Amino acid sequence: MRQSRVAREATGTGQDDDGLYFASTAVVMTELVKMMVCMAMLRRQQPHVALPQLIYSSIYTKDTLWMLIPAGLYAIQNNLLYIALSHLEAATFQVTYQLKILSTALCSMLLLQTRLETRQWLALVFLMIGVALVQWAPIDARADDAQLDASSSFEKAAAAPAAENVSSSWTGLIAVLLSCVSSGFAGCYFEMILKKRSARTSLWGRNMQLGVCTLVFAMFAMFANDGARIARHGFFYSYRGTTWLVIANQALGGISVSMVMKYADNILKAFATSVSIIVSSLLEVILFDFRPNVSFLLGTALVLAATYLYGLPTATIVKPD
Repeated sequence: MRQSRVAREATGTGQDDDGLYFASTAVVMTELVKMMVCMAMLRRQQPHVALPQLIYSSIYTKDTLWMLIPAGLYAIQNNLLYIALSHLEAATFQVTYQLKILSTALCSMLLLQTRLETRQWLALVFLMIGVALVQWAPIDARADDAQLDASSSFEKAAAAPAAENVSSSWTGLIAVLLSCVSSGFAGCYFEMILKKRSARTSLWGRNMQLGVCTLVFAMFAMFANDGARIARHGFFYSYRGTTWLVIANQALGGISVSMVMKYADNILKAFATSVSIIVSSLLEVILFDFRPNVSFLLGTALVLAATYLYGLPTATIVKPD
């Protein structure tokens, strides 16, 4: 994803034209691709049913209204993340945002009656600290470049009055904490819908319902944020091969997440996401000349230890006859 956002066109037509595709259109395309994949799978499961009727029966149901809750929460979460990133330094954001791991565990206990042992709670704490250290490492590696960027938001924040900085930091902190709660609740709520209300609706049908609701919010955000520029440059402005790869990856990744929620749970998804962050960071060594430091290695060790600790089998006590 970062590679697709780094690449720029050599020519620009205006001050608002930086040669990058509009991220809001990519979000809309991701939902459309996801829905097309789900339609294809539904068609494969029920080949005797006409496609229009299949789509109608999957979407036009009362259960679709339940999907408005996680879709709306995800939309709120995305906006809160933008606010948090605008008011917090990157390192502070990366550390505090890992609280979503604990919020997910708490929401899982509340909505799904999940019971965790002491070692599993300890593993979640290790995971949270490990991911924070892993994501802190690239920030440190790019610190010198960030200081040279005169237009950096960090320099603007540093030049502001101290009282304004304190207020801005509190705004960012509240935003990221609310985002953590929103992320945990939305994920666990969707998992509850998949596991407890899916007797008559398949996984693909649920993804179709969520996709329709999410698409409504995504299109609203697209027109609100980039409507004028899309009208001027076009919906597919600056789309390249890497852009389509990102869209396909995000769409298939979203479907994979729903499968994890259906057949595992949100907590295991947090572990899988953490391992993927490490893999992504290792790929940065090849693509962006990232040099791992001590915090990255320590964070990686903590994530691996947490994964092992959480996955240990539950001890069972056998009573003698």
